[in-house]
Amino acid sequence: MPAADIRVAEGEADLELVRAVRREVFIVEQDVPEELEYDEYDATSVHLLAVAADGAALGTARLIFGEQARKLTGGIDGRVLLGRLAVVAAARGTGLGAELVRAIEAAGAERGGVEVELHAQVQALGFYERMGYAAEGPVYDDAGIPHRTMTRVL
Repeated sequence: MPAADIRVAEGEADLELVRAVRREVFIVEQDVPEELEYDEYDATSVHLLAVAADGAALGTARLIFGEQARKLTGGIDGRVLLGRLAVVAAARGTGLGAELVRAIEAAGAERGGVEVELHAQVQALGFYERMGYAAEGPVYDDAGIPHRTMTRVL
């Protein structure tokens, strides 16, 4: 698989590609209800989009920062949220997920973040642990999938 270009999604065409990746991974593959997948944070978040040389969407991730992140993290200043990390099946195992995580971390740091929080599916804990994230608190249900909160200092 060719290398992907990771960029901030800009304009409706890019955002439709972001939604298409999330639809394929979360709604179709993981059976997350559509009404839970898209939320009020989508409009104000930074969305990263990974595309192949031919323009095919391969992956995405979302960054919530600033006041919205403080609200969602219990008021922790300097903490940003990485979420909605999704890589299409054909691009898994290529390192693209790790590249998206690092790109979100960089985008978070550019926006004043000093720590990243994410809500990992339990089956992905090892992936995030290898990237330096530490699990916090108990396992909880999110959209019918077991999750655990993880953090990493930038």
